[in-house]
Amino acid sequence: MNPDHQIEIETKLSFQEDAIQALNDVVCRQQRQIEQLEAAMKLLIDRYRQFSETQPPGNGPADEKPPHY
Repeated sequence: MNPDHQIEIETKLSFQEDAIQALNDVVCRQQRQIEQLEAAMKLLIDRYRQFSETQPPGNGPADEKPPHY
């Protein structure tokens, strides 16, 4: 193997390692964001359930007449 070919291979390998690291960083950041979104969604679902349990049936905004009637 001639030295130029070896340098070319090492250069390509270095760029691939950088690309893999960059992709890994993106995946890790996206996973953290997914976990945060899941936690926020769970909180919203819990709050909605609590709100629904405290409201008597039939007294929601859909059952009220608009003020101009």
